[in-house]
Amino acid sequence: MSKRAVLEVIALDVEDAVAAQAGGADRLELVTDMAADGLSPAPATVAGIRAAVDIDLRVMLRLADGFAAGDVDRLVRVAGDLREAGADQFVLGFLDGDGGVDLAAVERVVGMLDGCAWTFHRAIDRAADRDALRKQLAELPGLDTYLTAGAAGGVDEGVPTLVAEAGRRGEPGYEQTVLVGGGLRLDHVGPLRDAGIDAFHIGGAARPSGWQGPVSEGAVREWRRVLDGA
Repeated sequence: MSKRAVLEVIALDVEDAVAAQAGGADRLELVTDMAADGLSPAPATVAGIRAAVDIDLRVMLRLADGFAAGDVDRLVRVAGDLREAGADQFVLGFLDGDGGVDLAAVERVVGMLDGCAWTFHRAIDRAADRDALRKQLAELPGLDTYLTAGAAGGVDEGVPTLVAEAGRRGEPGYEQTVLVGGGLRLDHVGPLRDAGIDAFHIGGAARPSGWQGPVSEGAVREWRRVLDGA
C-alpha cells in the first residue's frame, strides 16, 4: 500500500492556517503578497500562525517577484528574523540571468538556516537545465523537497517530466521529494499517485472565492479525501 500523501496548503494568515489544518493539511507554506507570486511574510505573522496550529510550516524566503535573489544580505537578515519568530522550515530558490541556479545566493541563505529543512521552489520550472540544477544543489544541507509543476506553464504541461523525475528518485540529485504544485487539479492526482508521487501543494484550489477569500476547510477536506482514496 502506498503511504499517505502529503498535502501542503498556502496560508496567508491565521484564519487560513486554522482552516487548512482542520481540513486535513499536513503542512503549510507561509507567504504574503500573492500578486507577486508569494513573498516572505512578516515575522509576527509567522509567530501568530505557529501559535495557532501544530502542523509543519514552511516559510517563504523571497523579497520580490521573479527568481533573482536580489539583496542577499537582506535575505539573510530576513531568514534570521523568521527563525527568531519560530520558523524552522523554509522555501527558497534563486536563478541567475542565464537560467542557472544562483548557487552563491542559495548557499548564503542556506548557511543562515543552519540545517533547517527547506524546499527549492518553482524556480526549477524556469531553469535552463533542471538536471544540472538538481545536481548542483544535491549536497546542500536541509534540502529535502522540490516544489515543481514539471513545466513553467503548469502541471498540464509538466506531467511527463514529473513522472520521469519521480522515477529517478534515489539517483544523485533526485533523492528529494517531488512536491507537485502549480495549476494542480484533482484530476491530476490519480496519474501522479500511480507514478509514485506522494506530495501535493495547493493554493488557489483551496480558495473557492479566489485569492481575495480565505482558505476553505471544505475544499482542503475534499483534497484530503481524494488523496487518501487515490
